[in-house]
Amino acid sequence: MALATLSRVRPLLVCPRCRSAVAADGAAFRCTAIGCPYAEVGSFPIVGDWPVLVDFERSVLSRDEVSAWAGTSGRARRELHRSRVGAIPPAVRRIWKPVNRIAEKNIAKLIGLMPDDCRRVLVIGGGTLGNGVDALYRSAPDVELIGMDLYASDLTVVVADGHALPLADGCIDAVITQAVLEHVLDPGQVVAEIHRVLRDDGLVYAETPFLQHVHAGAYDFTRFTASGHRYLFRRFEQIDAGPVAGPGTQLLWSVDHLARGLARSQDAGRIVRALFFWLRFLDRMVPRRYANDCASGVFFLGRRSEIELTPREIVDYYPGAQRG
Repeated sequence: MALATLSRVRPLLVCPRCRSAVAADGAAFRCTAIGCPYAEVGSFPIVGDWPVLVDFERSVLSRDEVSAWAGTSGRARRELHRSRVGAIPPAVRRIWKPVNRIAEKNIAKLIGLMPDDCRRVLVIGGGTLGNGVDALYRSAPDVELIGMDLYASDLTVVVADGHALPLADGCIDAVITQAVLEHVLDPGQVVAEIHRVLRDDGLVYAETPFLQHVHAGAYDFTRFTASGHRYLFRRFEQIDAGPVAGPGTQLLWSVDHLARGLARSQDAGRIVRALFFWLRFLDRMVPRRYANDCASGVFFLGRRSEIELTPREIVDYYPGAQRG
């Protein structure tokens, strides 16, 4: 595993508002551009070991929330998740949340496509280890990982908002964002930032829900069809795209949330999900073109391009079963 250190990432960092260089001032960072709102000393605080390079005026993250991390370094969310998951026996955990084999395959493909001398990977939403991306952290010691998220953890190097990445143009070789774009207010802006920070032929891998119910409560905003997801990444050349999980998994989401609603209880949904776990195996019986129309989630693997997919081309692109 090659998690980047702050000293390694420091030369790449810029102001998230104006993209000028940042300077360290004791226990904080500031923008070096005269007239920038973040040029004042202490504009970007350091909480624990993590710089917080966020344009607070344009983010869901507030200074007050950052201040509240004092003494906890923003770990509460990760530790709570770990305590809940750790209480589930491993055999049950594999049934409850099986390994994402689609992600495993695509991450291996992404690693294979990267040149030996260009292996700096940005993980947006990298506060927790994604399902099926373990190869990046275990099997690819020559890959340098830069984790960024709205909260701090042992896997992040900088607290940042994907709408305004605090990174210089063209400094990243590949970007991974798994189950993140549904939680941002403007997915198009986040993808534009991904395009900006990637080198000319850099790679991107994204997984985003299509037919999933609300999760993460107030921080869940958007869903994408297969065509909509492709158009979101219209400034990228497609290498591969398709469903991450199909209608069986989507049906499992539905019975879970139906039980929650009828019983007014999240625990009721979890019990029903455990009883009907076998529904996800039906995904294997559905051809890809049909799954594209009713997938639980979709993925996109692509390469940065300056040629943009046109509105007419996205209509012709449609990969589902209703063609013609």
